[in-house]
Amino acid sequence: MREEFHSIRFPIAIDRGLGKVADEDRYAAHVDQLIRQVLLTNPGERINRPDFGCGLRRMVFAPNNPSAASLLKVTILQALDRWLGTLIKVEQTEVDAVEEVLTVKLRYLLLARQERRYLNLEVAL
Repeated sequence: MREEFHSIRFPIAIDRGLGKVADEDRYAAHVDQLIRQVLLTNPGERINRPDFGCGLRRMVFAPNNPSAASLLKVTILQALDRWLGTLIKVEQTEVDAVEEVLTVKLRYLLLARQERRYLNLEVAL
């Protein structure tokens, strides 16, 4: 039996057919959206939570070397553990920086459902 789940879709949008804010009814997609919010938000962007986020986008301009990728990997793990540690457990993280594209690959476990999920994210200039 599937539990009923509803949240606001990210990025926020209007459901034109219903004339209201678009809804997300899949839990796994909701958590995926939360992970993207943590990764793509720079610390200081949110007024009431100035320490929220990982700052992945600003790493596109960092030196392209193994030590920068290693630093980003640690930053990602810390941010996800801090902000989503009750929802997911990150099992594996890969970070690659090739020219102007930053690729992050995550394997994580949805704790509530014990489902293994994957997220591949590319950030470009």
